[in-house]
Amino acid sequence: MDASTDKDPDVQEQIYNSLCFIGETAPVEVLEACDSYLRQHDKLSYAHRTIILRAMETVVKNNLNNLSKETAKLTILLASNEMTKSKDIVFEWQQAASNVLVAVGRRFINSVMEEILLKFQPGILPHFFIMQTLANLSMANVFGMVPFLNSILGTMLPMLGMAKQDPMKAVFCVALQHFSESIQEYLANLDKAPDPTVRKDTFSSDLFNAYDVLFNNWLQNRESKVRLAVVEALGPLSHLLPNEKLEEQLARLLPGILSLYKKNVEPFFVTKSLCQILESAVCNESRTLEPQIDSVLSVLHTQICSSMEAPTQMLVRNRNEVLRCFTVLASSFPDHLLSYLLPKLEANNPKVRVGTLIILKQVINSAASLMEVKKPLILTAVRQPLQDSNNRVRKAMVQLISTMAHHGYLEQAGAEVMLDYIIRLCCISPESTQLRRQNSEYEEVTEESVRRISINTLYLISTTVERMTNILWPYLLEFVVPIQFTDALTPVCKSLVHLGQKKQEEGVEGFLINYNVNVDLPSPHALFARLLVVSASREPSDGRNAAALRLLSVMQINIHPTIGQCWEQEIPPLLQCLEEMNDKTPHPTDWEERLLKLLVGSLQAVADDSWIYQMSQEMRKQLNTYNNSALEKNFLYKCIGSCLGACANHEVVRKELQELLTNARYQDEAEREGLAIAFGICSAHHLDDTLYKLSEFLKSDIMKKNTGIFNLFKDRADGDLEKIKSALILCYGYVAVYAPTELVLPRIESDILRNVFLYFHTKVLGIKVEPKDLTLKLSLIRTISMIGLAICGSAQAGFFHFSRKSELISQLVEFLKLEPVDSLKSALRHRALAAASYLVKVEPPLNDAQRAELINTALSSVFPLPPVSTGNVGELHKETLYRDTMAALKDLLKGLLFWNITPRGLEEIFQILNPWIRSSKEHERERALDVSSSLLDFYHHKLNVNCVVSFHNLGVVIGRLSPRCSDSLASIRQHTLDCIYHLLYIQLRYEGFAPDHKDEQVEKLQTLRQGLLNPDSNVLFKTCFDIAMIIGKRLPPEQLTSLLFITFEGLSDPDANCSRAATVMINSLLKDRGTILLSKVPEIIDRVHEQLEETPEEHVRKAAVQTLYILATQHVEAVVSSLLCSPMPYDSETCTLWRALSSDPPLTSQVLNILMGKMTGDVPYKECKTSLLSSTAGRVATLSPLTATCALREVLSQPQSSLAVQELYPQLFVALLLRVSCMVGVQLPKNLGPTKERKSSSQSPCSRNLDPCSSAADALHFMLVQGGSEEVALSVTSDGGWEKMKKEETHHMGVSALSSSMVRYAGPKLPVIIKILQTAQSSAYDNQRVTATAFLAQLLQSSDLSDLVFLEPLMENMSSRLKDSCITVRMLAVRGLGNIASGYPEKVRKHGSHLLTAMINAMDDREDPDHIVTQEAMSNLSLLLPHVQDSDMHSLLIHTAIRIRPFFDHEREELRRASIVLFGNLTKFSSGSGEEVLFEQILSGLVTLLLHLQDPKLEVVKACKFALQMCAPSLNNQGLADMFTSHLHPDRALHYGEFMNNVCKHLLQGYPDTIPRLIQTNISYFKSIWPDIRAAAPLFIGFLVLHMQPDQCRMVDLDHLVTSLIVLLKDPVPGVRIKASETMGRLVKFV
Repeated sequence: MDASTDKDPDVQEQIYNSLCFIGETAPVEVLEACDSYLRQHDKLSYAHRTIILRAMETVVKNNLNNLSKETAKLTILLASNEMTKSKDIVFEWQQAASNVLVAVGRRFINSVMEEILLKFQPGILPHFFIMQTLANLSMANVFGMVPFLNSILGTMLPMLGMAKQDPMKAVFCVALQHFSESIQEYLANLDKAPDPTVRKDTFSSDLFNAYDVLFNNWLQNRESKVRLAVVEALGPLSHLLPNEKLEEQLARLLPGILSLYKKNVEPFFVTKSLCQILESAVCNESRTLEPQIDSVLSVLHTQICSSMEAPTQMLVRNRNEVLRCFTVLASSFPDHLLSYLLPKLEANNPKVRVGTLIILKQVINSAASLMEVKKPLILTAVRQPLQDSNNRVRKAMVQLISTMAHHGYLEQAGAEVMLDYIIRLCCISPESTQLRRQNSEYEEVTEESVRRISINTLYLISTTVERMTNILWPYLLEFVVPIQFTDALTPVCKSLVHLGQKKQEEGVEGFLINYNVNVDLPSPHALFARLLVVSASREPSDGRNAAALRLLSVMQINIHPTIGQCWEQEIPPLLQCLEEMNDKTPHPTDWEERLLKLLVGSLQAVADDSWIYQMSQEMRKQLNTYNNSALEKNFLYKCIGSCLGACANHEVVRKELQELLTNARYQDEAEREGLAIAFGICSAHHLDDTLYKLSEFLKSDIMKKNTGIFNLFKDRADGDLEKIKSALILCYGYVAVYAPTELVLPRIESDILRNVFLYFHTKVLGIKVEPKDLTLKLSLIRTISMIGLAICGSAQAGFFHFSRKSELISQLVEFLKLEPVDSLKSALRHRALAAASYLVKVEPPLNDAQRAELINTALSSVFPLPPVSTGNVGELHKETLYRDTMAALKDLLKGLLFWNITPRGLEEIFQILNPWIRSSKEHERERALDVSSSLLDFYHHKLNVNCVVSFHNLGVVIGRLSPRCSDSLASIRQHTLDCIYHLLYIQLRYEGFAPDHKDEQVEKLQTLRQGLLNPDSNVLFKTCFDIAMIIGKRLPPEQLTSLLFITFEGLSDPDANCSRAATVMINSLLKDRGTILLSKVPEIIDRVHEQLEETPEEHVRKAAVQTLYILATQHVEAVVSSLLCSPMPYDSETCTLWRALSSDPPLTSQVLNILMGKMTGDVPYKECKTSLLSSTAGRVATLSPLTATCALREVLSQPQSSLAVQELYPQLFVALLLRVSCMVGVQLPKNLGPTKERKSSSQSPCSRNLDPCSSAADALHFMLVQGGSEEVALSVTSDGGWEKMKKEETHHMGVSALSSSMVRYAGPKLPVIIKILQTAQSSAYDNQRVTATAFLAQLLQSSDLSDLVFLEPLMENMSSRLKDSCITVRMLAVRGLGNIASGYPEKVRKHGSHLLTAMINAMDDREDPDHIVTQEAMSNLSLLLPHVQDSDMHSLLIHTAIRIRPFFDHEREELRRASIVLFGNLTKFSSGSGEEVLFEQILSGLVTLLLHLQDPKLEVVKACKFALQMCAPSLNNQGLADMFTSHLHPDRALHYGEFMNNVCKHLLQGYPDTIPRLIQTNISYFKSIWPDIRAAAPLFIGFLVLHMQPDQCRMVDLDHLVTSLIVLLKDPVPGVRIKASETMGRLVKFV
């Protein structure tokens, strides 16, 4: 309890929990202790007294039945005193005391009342909480309190006048409210009451007096809390007032309550009280209520309307109470209520309408029988809101309609308007949501939500309200056809499907629709047409198409009796297709074809021309309804064409075609397209009728009145005539496609083309006028395409002579010439090229002039177009149009080439292409090469060689193309490679090879494709060189001259890549005369260096590098010496020259040997002062080895040095590794050698920040990569080894990582390396000894080297290094000996005694202040122990255990972990003579290990788990051993409290004599530096105490324990204080 003064809320809460926990075991003792403590500590703060009182309340509640009367009286007296000690209100404290009294009063009501009534004396105003307690008691113990209420009321009523303070008035009101409620509950359960004679009259008089004070005096109080309390009390009071008094008071009571809405009182409480008063009045059949009903309704209606605004929880509760009021009033005043509500529906205020509709819905539901005769009246009244566009009104109206449907209102005459209203709301489109935002401050219900609720309501009343079936069927069919209900079709169709299926189950007679009786219903033809078009809808999101198909399936017998079998076969697969696609849009063409197949099958099943004619008429009538839906209208035209095709009556067909032509809206592009398709589909069965109507229409009045000379000069901006002509021309095109080929081919020239050009050309006074209308041109071009396609697709195409082919080609050429080349705006160019591509395939072929003009015109129309950017927003259409245009151009050229697949035919096209191939504009060259590649691919695959022929112009064509292999655009280079590839295969074909022959050399071209994508000029030139070599091998000798002459022209190409050959002369001279230039080597190198600095062109740089290479092959030592004299750090040009020496393995080997000699021939560094002011000496690198190291780095960085590196692998590896070790922490020399004025400041990235150690490490890294050990380098990199090597403190770690990687990936190379490194262990440089020892020590860990003969010498070397002067070397030597356990465990058993002695001695290293060697020795001893013999270890066991115990609590995590793991491993040797001694050590360390399970470091926790599991067998306690084995999983979280609870149980059972030691050891950890362990120690003690037997409690030094815990309660960490207080709670066992 003293700890309850803790300021931390979590600690306070734990104190409270501890008291409650103790109270479960000893409730009387706890209550008495709390009583005593509170009486003795009179000045204890309120907050802390509250905690204790809360605990007392909980103990009393949980143990009420076990409390004695004496304890109860003690508690009552304390709580009463605490509650009334202060006259001022201290709410939390006094409320806690009051709660204690209420808790005791649930059983000991008489004792509580005896105490309270002593402080509730007549004439003396009681304490606030006396009344609060009485009020709460009346609710907590109704049967116990009600008998006291008569006397309480008698005492309390005179006090009401004495209450002057608002809090007292409020608490009196609360008391009266609860008293009234408890009396009502008592009277309602008299059969269970102790005194069944109690009546309402017993209290009525007193409560009326109280009511008089509350209503007449306190209700007008200024304080809102008092008014609220009065209001809450008046409702329950009204039920207990005498009937005559209530009747008398209603005239004043109701206005008084209603007036409170205008004051600052929460409406909910007013409404709740009002509802209770109304219930009382109605129950008493009050006659005073009716005159006030209007005012009540007005106020309640206002409350409903106001609750619509931003509904909070209280507003919703208030609305529910208001609706309860209306329910009460409806039961007695239905006429009055409706006469008030129904006129409100005419109001223009949306809030008023919404509120009224909500009330009506409540009244219809709650007073259904009373409203039965009012249905017509209500139905008439609710028509008014149907015109309101407010979304809230709409939503409320839909909800009301749903309610009305369930109660039979929609069966009344005129109720259809309600259904119509819901369906119209289902049509609200989401797009209109933003357009209608009236009353934006009130508009919170979106149109989408209104639409959703309307859809759900329609489906709900269709499927769940049985009485609506006959109302909705077939009435809902009236909404299927009208276009304005399109957005409602999904729910309407779903509802009709459900209703139809239900009707089918009832019988055919009820399902069949009498269209003569239901005259407002659409006809079967209209329904079929409408649902078929809807089924073709491409809006899958609302399931409209599937719903329409399902309705069709249900309606089959009502459409036509003969189509049932057809639809049963066709519709289910269609529905399954939609279901499989889910939300995906079906492919429009395939889907429409399947629906048209359904239509045709249906018409074939009907086989009635009259019915089909009516169907066609209905479809034609519906055309205009789809003026805003192009896709649906287009499909409907297809349906009309299919209907006409199925009709056998030619007169009907001609009549319908005439109607289509007469009534079409030609201004609409989709309409023109649909009309043409309809004619095309019809022509498949009625070609003559179709052509006749098209020809006849040309002579009709419609065409005549639009032609003539005067109309030509009128301003016809709308272009009516051109649009009509466009449609008719397009009709002819579709006729050519759809009509039977054998019928249409003879009529293409005589009928179709003749009429097409009559429509296209207009002649005035005999002069042909060329039309300018784009639509007309596009229609003509499309028709030409379709005609060409029809001819090409015919089986008679080879025999059909198309005499008007040249005329059509000329027309298309004219169109292409008129197209602008500065923009791509329309599809005319693409369409014209596509049409030409079809025509050129038709007989007869074009002559040379026509062919050349067509090619030139086509290329000139496409290639100059400006580049089209890809991926830009808004450019997608243009990008697609360009792609289609290029594809059409390629098809056209392929079609032309197909007529003459010969070298001459190919040369003709390439002569026209050549200027574009050499164009100065990239996009023109790219397009030309793209086309060239496609043409050659086509030529290659279409070529058919019957005899060996000379491809005489191969060299010329290749010569023109090959320079483009180094073009600036990668795409051009790729296209060029493709061209060469196809040309060489064409040559092989002409040489007689088979079409499927694969040539090895030519196929190599494909492997060079990646090189052409690389922008690096070196790679690019190398690829071009390889391409040239392949061309040279495959080109016939007689064509080599022509190839060269044509290629020479490429030297004038402005692209520098093409002029590279000029540099070859210099290198040729060097190869021939370079041997006499020894004395000039430095000057040559300087000149090469200057050339590199001055010239940025890559081909010049490559030439310079080649020059150096040739020079070095002849004078290697002079070249190396000269380059070593270059200024440091090396600039990029010098680095380039060093790298040039790596290209030839023999040369590179010489260079590497020379550089290794330079690097190791001098001391690596010198000791000198780093500055004049510094007194300490630093290490500074010597210049000659530094320059050699940097040179090695550059040479080794090149992959070409690989062979040379592999030859010198061991020597390079050791030299560079030792160089790295010497350079750790070494600085650059101030003098970096001779300096030269540089013309450019460029430096190699790796040279800008020159660091001696990094240079050596980089060189070693490159050496590994080029030496075939890239995996070693990558492994070291992934381990961070290179960075570790560069730092003095982690250098040995990096070397160890390198050693491990070498064993794993380069084992065969190690013997020579080991032999060289062993000599380095005696080096004069500490760093080199560290490096050698670290590398060799790590080798001992691997068993992969077990067959090598150096194992024994390595062990001897490690042992000798244990006395090294360098502590790091000693540590590494210990590690090396420990590694033997991993690599060679059999050697451990052989040399166990020697290894153990070495480890124990290392643990006792006195020159190791930071315990580095000790830690390593402990870790490695753990590794050795599993492999040593027991006899070798027994003599050292106790010394080792005692030596390592102090490290369990060391501050360093690594030492804690290593010592604990070693301790666990020592337990393996507990058998035999060491068992008893080691058992004692385990017991001594057990507490430490268990506490360190809460160690802040995870690795230490894992070590403790391991050690405890290892110790388990030695503890001779099976329960404890099982606990350790099952719970201490290394990677699984441990529930520490539960675990320790069970551990302590087993400890007390197995080792009862160790209790004092366990507790004392835990107390010693109260001062641990780790808070988690300080918290774990008292927790450990607490669980020990919890499980102690009474006789074991005497073994505990309780005073010392309590004193220690009290000190711990002052710990700065709350968590520690919580555990200490929890343990204090458990010490109750000692009481």
